[in-house]
Amino acid sequence: MSAPSLVAVPSLLVRHELRLLASLWLWAARRTHGAVAGGAVFGYARGQGAMTAGFAFVCAVESLTMSVLLREWPTAHHVVLVLDLYTVVIVIGLHAASVVRPHVLDPAAGVLLIRRAVHVDVRIPLERIASVRRELRTTHERTDGELDLAVGSQTSVTVELAEPVVHVSFFGRRRGVRVVRCHADDPGALVRAVERAREGHAVP
Repeated sequence: MSAPSLVAVPSLLVRHELRLLASLWLWAARRTHGAVAGGAVFGYARGQGAMTAGFAFVCAVESLTMSVLLREWPTAHHVVLVLDLYTVVIVIGLHAASVVRPHVLDPAAGVLLIRRAVHVDVRIPLERIASVRRELRTTHERTDGELDLAVGSQTSVTVELAEPVVHVSFFGRRRGVRVVRCHADDPGALVRAVERAREGHAVP
């Protein structure tokens, strides 16, 4: 698929930021997006919590520093302050999105949904899964047909597919993937749950 037009890009960015703000509301309300009755959710945000907190702290320190430097220019001070505070909100929103949008296993529908914040939603039918295993990786090379969704620079679960599924990028580019690597706070629980769901979903 071709790259989005210059007109479409602002729309994509606005939609992205609205979804981040919605994630903040869900986080405050302690709600989970996409959870289904009879299904299971698997978080992956724990590994990035400290890094996100550190980044937000750096942004806050920068905001304070710029406020001091621009105190004699009120207009510039107010503009920069709003931008800096909004940056902090977006950083926290990214973490909130990772918390409220976990991986979802829906045995009734026969689907495993692999996610990464508001950027990635890959639907994997259980019948297409050839194997699923725990596999800790801290380095990843971009390879055709593979999707690596690292958290804190690591993935801990590898899903190999008998048939490819479609991954849609942030800007709408579609490509088929046969291997999906992701992170889970409890990779063993995710692997076991998927294996049980596959056995229950298998055709006799």
